[in-house]
Amino acid sequence: MVDFWVLGIAAFGAGLVDAVVGGGGLIQLPTMFTVFPNMAPATLIGTNKLASIFGTSVAAVSYARRVAIAWSVATPAAMAALVFAFFGAYTVTHVSADFMRTALPVVLVLVAIYTFAKKDFGSVHAPIHSGAKEQSLALVVGAAIGFYDGFFGPGTGSFLVFLFVRVFGFDFLGASAVAKVVNVACNFAGLVWFGYAGHLIWQLGLTMAVCQIAGSLIGSRMAMKHGSGFVRKLFLVVVSVLIVKTGYDAWLRW
Repeated sequence: MVDFWVLGIAAFGAGLVDAVVGGGGLIQLPTMFTVFPNMAPATLIGTNKLASIFGTSVAAVSYARRVAIAWSVATPAAMAALVFAFFGAYTVTHVSADFMRTALPVVLVLVAIYTFAKKDFGSVHAPIHSGAKEQSLALVVGAAIGFYDGFFGPGTGSFLVFLFVRVFGFDFLGASAVAKVVNVACNFAGLVWFGYAGHLIWQLGLTMAVCQIAGSLIGSRMAMKHGSGFVRKLFLVVVSVLIVKTGYDAWLRW
């Protein structure tokens, strides 16, 4: 019973953080591994996807009701992410992801430095592309992040937010809204993959999903209430934690 309370609290926190800037997996998945140390990792990851897709979907709907989502970017990016997440999941069954564990902290440090250095980064929503070029770039971003999510995964939501600000000129709030739509596609692809392989605990996943939904509702409302400045600050906090966590994991493997 205590374990379910711990997992529920973790799912709530993950839903809240994920709804704003992504990175909820930093909270939820390690907690699951701690509570169930002897369970197959694939089963825990699959169950995590089951809970996460509910929280992310609710966040996406919340944003759609109050923020003008750039569907011209969100739709092609989500479609590409859906397809390439499968390729990523397939690839990881044939190729080791160890090199990603080593490279990820370095990439995150560069992201953090860039965001810290540019004080006005993501403060104004000023899209810089349109038409075919915008949709082509959306396909590329969706494919790259979708593949990454299926192949490895940590920080997917935060990478999406950063790229939608950097590549498309969105503010952090607008970028977070579009990122939720793409995240739903990534989670769905992963959920289908793990479900097909039988790596799901439905009761646990759906119980955590309820807590994820509650956290997502609060997180999305906080983001919309406080605006891009708040999202940017939390983004930097999450990226900093990701740097420490992934750096430590990489160090342990050396």
